[in-house]
Amino acid sequence: MRAAQICQYGSVEQLVIRQVALPEPGPRDLRVRVHASSVNPVDCKIRSGTHRAVLRYRLPWTLGLDVSGVVDAVGAQVKRFKPGDEVFASADHRRPGCYAEYVLVDESIAAAKPRRFDHEEAAALPLAGLTAWQSLIGRAHLAPGDRVLVHAGAGGVGSLAIQLAKARGAWVAATCSAPNRPLVLGLGADQAIDYRAEPFERQISGLDVVFDCVGGETRKRSLKVLRRGGRLVSIVQDLSELVRRYGPALGMVGAGLEMAQGMLWPRLRAGVKATWVLQKPNATQLAELASMVDRGQIQSVIDSVFDLEQIQGAQRRSETGRARGKIVVRVAH
Repeated sequence: MRAAQICQYGSVEQLVIRQVALPEPGPRDLRVRVHASSVNPVDCKIRSGTHRAVLRYRLPWTLGLDVSGVVDAVGAQVKRFKPGDEVFASADHRRPGCYAEYVLVDESIAAAKPRRFDHEEAAALPLAGLTAWQSLIGRAHLAPGDRVLVHAGAGGVGSLAIQLAKARGAWVAATCSAPNRPLVLGLGADQAIDYRAEPFERQISGLDVVFDCVGGETRKRSLKVLRRGGRLVSIVQDLSELVRRYGPALGMVGAGLEMAQGMLWPRLRAGVKATWVLQKPNATQLAELASMVDRGQIQSVIDSVFDLEQIQGAQRRSETGRARGKIVVRVAH
């Protein structure tokens, strides 16, 4: 089968299409014929080698953490799915491989594909949707009536976070550039904040929750807009930059220290609970997201679609930081 692999870490040119052996399912595995995958920023970071300290892969390695497709074969202990079922999933970091014609997925992390979505729309949902869910519901304990700010509301995670927060009954503001205001408002945001026109902390205050998809100074400045007792949840840490500066080992130590300080200082200074979230595959949450799709509460925002052979271009697009929604990789036509 065809698969997009890295044989060494580095630039996007290291990601190439190769012929590899068809994987054989283990006892609890689904072998999924991949119809579509998507690009996540972490894919590019893994390719570049900045995550070597935490994710040790034996190269060559197939990348890709989102999949939507059709079950092709199942392991002997699989009970929930059968060949021919349409499924989608966010693959485990220890076993990615969704940039390929077939991928193995443990049945415990897969869910039935939303009926209202085609495979390309479904492939845009798993990792980003679970990230938003685990941040807003799992960590921030979002409640009806909460006032929420979503940073980077036009991005892959941010666009889903807006919709999820609105479905939970929250009042939602989102930062974006001026050209993306119609998109953000169309997704249900009550206020779209042009972060380029004026600092967001001058435009809003007294919030219960800030969901940070940007990091750096944006995360620090977010303390100013939260009420005392508010919650700051971030999905961005500076591991990549620290690894570039100090190497994998010291970069990892520095990231840990930065996260510890980032949680303690807001509590002492502003009475704010600050936390980080690292998404984990979860079939139950994925099934709930699929149900929300089929109820018309969530839509996928797709920036662009690339064929598998164009995977380098897809990652280049991701690295611009200008994608509106998700970048999808079409595998089967």
